[in-house]
Amino acid sequence: MPKIVKPVRRRTFIQGGLALGVSQAIGAPFIITACGDEPVKIGMVNPLTGVLAALAQSEVDGAKYAETEINKKDGILGRPIQLLIEDSANDVGTGVQKTRKLIDRDNVNVILGDVNSGIAYAMSQVTNEKKVFHIVPGGHTDPITGTNCKWNVFRVCNTTSMEANAVTPELVKRFGKKWFFITPDYAYGHTLQEAFVKALTKSGGTYDGDMLPINNTDFSATLIKAKAYKPNVLLNNIGGLTQINCMKQFTQFGMQKEMALGGGLFELESVKGCPPEAQTGWWDMEWWWNQPDVPEVVKFVADYRATVNKTPTARDWFGYVSVHSVRLAAEKAKSLDGPKLAAALEDLELPPDVALQPGKVRYRAGDHELMPNIFVGEVHTPKSGPEDVFTVAALVPGEEAAGSVADTGCKMVQPT
Repeated sequence: MPKIVKPVRRRTFIQGGLALGVSQAIGAPFIITACGDEPVKIGMVNPLTGVLAALAQSEVDGAKYAETEINKKDGILGRPIQLLIEDSANDVGTGVQKTRKLIDRDNVNVILGDVNSGIAYAMSQVTNEKKVFHIVPGGHTDPITGTNCKWNVFRVCNTTSMEANAVTPELVKRFGKKWFFITPDYAYGHTLQEAFVKALTKSGGTYDGDMLPINNTDFSATLIKAKAYKPNVLLNNIGGLTQINCMKQFTQFGMQKEMALGGGLFELESVKGCPPEAQTGWWDMEWWWNQPDVPEVVKFVADYRATVNKTPTARDWFGYVSVHSVRLAAEKAKSLDGPKLAAALEDLELPPDVALQPGKVRYRAGDHELMPNIFVGEVHTPKSGPEDVFTVAALVPGEEAAGSVADTGCKMVQPT
């Protein structure tokens, strides 16, 4: 993550959230000679405080690792890159304000963000207005690359439909068709539950559930309702710290003895924050570090651990891929112009040392959604080490889980 002509200035980073992780391991922003050119500025807006902070920090870690890696190899188009990081505080208004600041005052070339789908969507309105190239590393709600797709916006993480379509057959096959949802009441949760309901009812299933605030802390009333419903599977669709709190209360109620557990995502950051009895269930992972048959992954994980002092998660990979995608698009376009970057990234296939998984991984031209594999499997207590908490049962191709571009509702309008 030669002679110095112009140093990249040190930026004041968010206190606390950025004090650890890759910023500590790699150090200050990388300084590199670039023929006197100004750096390529990449602005990143993420909720570094609040219930999604751990996920956001991992994306920043991966992005900073890529920043250092690229700068060691002469940057982008012969210019150093500089990552400017802002905290959205998990608030739409703040996220929009920080996005405008990065574009209007800091003159960034590219915007990345946000983990929170609602913020990511609001940011895309700004970047589209400003004609700035925008990659969403980890905001999942479908409209971003669906009904509200935009020529300048690309996404690394899966859509919620991809998540639901990948894991639903496994949950139905193993446990049954009567489900109870605990879902966050914001953009991500709405589209995720809609996608699960569509997939479940197609299989003849039934469901009940509750939608709760993204920062909810007391799940007792909802868990009592779930116990009374007697589902085959409880789907915990919440993320981050809120998901951890829900899982703890789920096990305190002894509900793991009464029903199976599963859902779209139970990310490594969250699994490690749960007690052993809550480290269970069948889920999607959007990328997984333990791929011994893929040499590029083995090398990446070893190097990342040595540099950042942590095992990379899917969120680290999101940040890493996002920054490298800017590099790949710029190299192809030979430009940092927003429309040219967007045209270059359409149908671009990631090289193996960036894709870090089997098969071809590309940004689909019709909707700008990345098409990786989806790792479906079982969460369990640690085996060979603290991060060995997931066993992959199947790789579902992204193209298969996503359906067609027409299915997404995306009607891409090119810039004028």
